[in-house]
Amino acid sequence: MSSRISVIIPAFNEESSLPLVLNDLPRKLIHEIIVVNNGSTDRTAEVAQENGAKVVTEDRKGYGSACLKGMSVLDNPEIVVFIDGDYSDYPEELIQLIAPIEEGIKDFVLGSRMILPESRDALLPQARYGNVLAVSMMRMFFRGRYTDLGPFRAIRYSSLKTLQMEDTNFGWTVEMQIKAIKHKLRTLEIPVHYRKRVGVSKITGTVSGTLKAGSKIIWTLIKYLITYYSYGK
Repeated sequence: MSSRISVIIPAFNEESSLPLVLNDLPRKLIHEIIVVNNGSTDRTAEVAQENGAKVVTEDRKGYGSACLKGMSVLDNPEIVVFIDGDYSDYPEELIQLIAPIEEGIKDFVLGSRMILPESRDALLPQARYGNVLAVSMMRMFFRGRYTDLGPFRAIRYSSLKTLQMEDTNFGWTVEMQIKAIKHKLRTLEIPVHYRKRVGVSKITGTVSGTLKAGSKIIWTLIKYLITYYSYGK
């Protein structure tokens, strides 16, 4: 089965890594690649265009803002894949992520960096511990059996629209996973390979970024916990 696959890549100053990501994606399977230039000050937009991606600009900073912008220009796909532009994920593994959706047995497939020891070891310690805390809270409060908040994920487009995503920054991945539980999406985690990113992380690579991301993730969990129990499971 061949589906219309759209790939969204949020990017902030990724001129060195982005060509590697675009080169390794299985282009023959993909309908469109959208790079969202999220306030970059380097040649991110230019190298994306030079490597055949569609480039859109989102000046409002934030991971969620970039993802929402990418969603706003989608060309009627059947499956949407999200992947970071830092070359920490292995883009060729997109094939494994979309397979269960194309087969009609899953709606949402999350690439977990916490299953394979070598992938887990490539994460910075603060990212590993943050993941453990967040997924433990989701299991405790929402009965969601996740192991990771990984950015490499694929979702049926019709399912994505039902989630009505809205977070504009670090709470994006948590929001999607909690809403997937609420909407009873058929969800699967699969192990993916992971490596140290090209360049320095703008989030977990700094103390301030780590604190901001961690605080927002916890706040998002609490917000949806209140909503979850206020309006019924």
